[in-house]
Amino acid sequence: MEALGRQILVEYYDCDESKLNDVSYIENSLIQATKTSRATIISHTFHKFSPYGVSGVVVIAESHVAIHTWPEYNYAAVDIFTCGDTIDPWIIQEELKEYFESKNASSMEMKRGLFKVPQGQRLMFKPSAEQEAS
Repeated sequence: MEALGRQILVEYYDCDESKLNDVSYIENSLIQATKTSRATIISHTFHKFSPYGVSGVVVIAESHVAIHTWPEYNYAAVDIFTCGDTIDPWIIQEELKEYFESKNASSMEMKRGLFKVPQGQRLMFKPSAEQEAS
């Protein structure tokens, strides 16, 4: 079975509370981690909740990286979804662990879009018409 994508669900525990409540820090951390993995950033948006928490997403050509933080519990949940095999999503996971100073993390990888492919062939990523034009 071949997969269209990989999704890593990450839970970061025992993080630095102030970092998890700083929308600029969170935004810069996710952008830098995706750049380190050589992902292609399309757009990003982040929101600071009152009094605690940040949610945001970095949309990448290869899919997305999303985060929700609960600073009052020193906890962040991150979803890293990548398509194709041009980037390694585990690089993003490791970078964010360091940025948030997480002392304990739990990660689970899932294969998404599983298909049977005839032996000797590969499942190919088909770019959209917009991506082909650029």
